[in-house]
Amino acid sequence: MTDVFKNYLSSLERLSAEEINFSAQFFKPIRLKKGDFFIHEDEFCRYIGFIVSGAVKAYAIDKEGKENITCFKFENEFVTSFPEFVTQEKSRKSIRAIEDSVIYRISYQDYLHLLVQVTAWNGIIKSVMEREYSQKERYLLNYNNRSAVDKYHHVLSSEPMLVKRVATQDLASYLGITQRSLTRAKGQIHRPSIL
Repeated sequence: MTDVFKNYLSSLERLSAEEINFSAQFFKPIRLKKGDFFIHEDEFCRYIGFIVSGAVKAYAIDKEGKENITCFKFENEFVTSFPEFVTQEKSRKSIRAIEDSVIYRISYQDYLHLLVQVTAWNGIIKSVMEREYSQKERYLLNYNNRSAVDKYHHVLSSEPMLVKRVATQDLASYLGITQRSLTRAKGQIHRPSIL
């Protein structure tokens, strides 16, 4: 499993082999069963994780107690609540495994130490945060103020992994529609055409 993480770091072409080996020692593996939390809403955000295997969802609970899912993360992606991690505040969202997962995590203290010891990490984290920001932008552009059919059609063409690996109720929450609307949209798109 460490090889997956080291290979990812190597693919970035920002770190030397020595820096990769040095960095890897700060990331400790944790195993999450489906349903386990990586980060809990209203608890201090103490870790950044790298997903070696599995998947997670990020969400906040609204006033009615309903999950509002804002993103999914899969293998070879970093995961945390970045604003709260950087400021060491309580997280405004939860991050929870949707599959059995292995995540390599680094604590805030080790993260600070790593930034000083291996300055290239500043660039890596900057690019991770930029990717996070552009994902949020794409989400807003593609899923706000569109019909259920348009949203589902976009997921099929741009994010097919979600259709394969995410439960229907989670996908509906992510798209901001009801499960019933999602089921109807699937029916409309997948209905065999009559000649």
